[in-house]
Amino acid sequence: MEFKDLKLNKPLVRTLVQKGYEQPTLVQEQVIPLVLEGKDVIASAQTGTGKTAAFALPILQNLYDRQDSSKKGRKVRVLVVSPTRELAIQIEENFKSYAESTVLRTAVVFGGASIEPQKKLLDAGVDILIVTPGRLLDLHKQEMVNLNFVETLVLDEADLMLDMGFIDDVKKIERLCPTEKQILLFSATMPHKVVQLAETILKNPEKVEVAPTSSVVKTVSQVLYYTPKPQKIELCLYLLRNTIKGNIIIFRRTKYGVDKLEKSLLKNGYKVDSIHGDKPQSERQDAMNKFKKGEVNILIATDVAARGLDIKDLDAVVNFDLPNIPETYVHRIGRTGRAGEVGTSYSLCSVDEKPYLASIQKLINTHISVETEHPYPLDPKAKPEVHKKKGSKHRPGRKSEASKKKKKRWY
Repeated sequence: MEFKDLKLNKPLVRTLVQKGYEQPTLVQEQVIPLVLEGKDVIASAQTGTGKTAAFALPILQNLYDRQDSSKKGRKVRVLVVSPTRELAIQIEENFKSYAESTVLRTAVVFGGASIEPQKKLLDAGVDILIVTPGRLLDLHKQEMVNLNFVETLVLDEADLMLDMGFIDDVKKIERLCPTEKQILLFSATMPHKVVQLAETILKNPEKVEVAPTSSVVKTVSQVLYYTPKPQKIELCLYLLRNTIKGNIIIFRRTKYGVDKLEKSLLKNGYKVDSIHGDKPQSERQDAMNKFKKGEVNILIATDVAARGLDIKDLDAVVNFDLPNIPETYVHRIGRTGRAGEVGTSYSLCSVDEKPYLASIQKLINTHISVETEHPYPLDPKAKPEVHKKKGSKHRPGRKSEASKKKKKRWY
């Protein structure tokens, strides 16, 4: 099948051919005709399957067929809601790339950046608006954005959006849009809360499921290293010197862990940058740009970068810390081995992370290959460390003052 077989118009097909797109992916084959027909869609698809194009291309065609040639008084007719700033920026880049042959205008707004330039973008008129939930509601409260003309609402990475606590915001945004509209919901996983949301706001949706969440990309080789937690940095440095080459993303579970590892790698002469939730948006975007341009070849991140980001020519993913949610492992390693390319994931597992490993292997139904030839092996008899505060006396039934305090969350 070719894109022209999906009833996309000639300008769009010509743009896709110029960009080297040859054949639609499975999710594009199934979703594009449904969106063109104006149906609501709930789609579950493995990361890296081309979900953005699956909704962007038919949306652009629908707008193109009835576009207003005047540049004045443009109204937001398509609203795309994304959980993270990085993903929102990427979606906008994709829309602009596909819309080169049209006069349709696209804009992105998100928190963590100055609101004034975003207001000017909206004042100039926008056909397609990509947003993060909080900033959109801020702009709406200030009467800077009008959602009364929205024809299509897209909820991207819905499961992550709900995990991040945006469910009330998403429901409010849906209510701010017209009652009669098309809703497209995309999610890598379909937990009960996502299904429940879909049942609440979608009307007789067509369901598309391309691959189960447990599927890992076949083009990604997986390797596991057992090592003591205190020696993970030494093992990571050893692997970077001897084994792992090219463009690399290293995932850590916490922001503190990202900063600590970044300092160690910089000290050892590596070209590295990082992104996590405590960094200003300008720094996060600068880090992503430097990584994409090849100014740095190592990017360290928390799971804010594990979903949706499409980074070309990514050679390897390193799970410095194993995720405590097994689905997150699938999303992380899905950053490499995309679009038919090959990639490798390297996971460092300490004794206290073995339960996480068991959950991951159960989910993917695969026993990850263990590499034993390295200088920092884990003692087979090692047991999880038990941390005791020096000088403290534990009395049954009583909580220490420290335990009463709310722990600071790093992620």
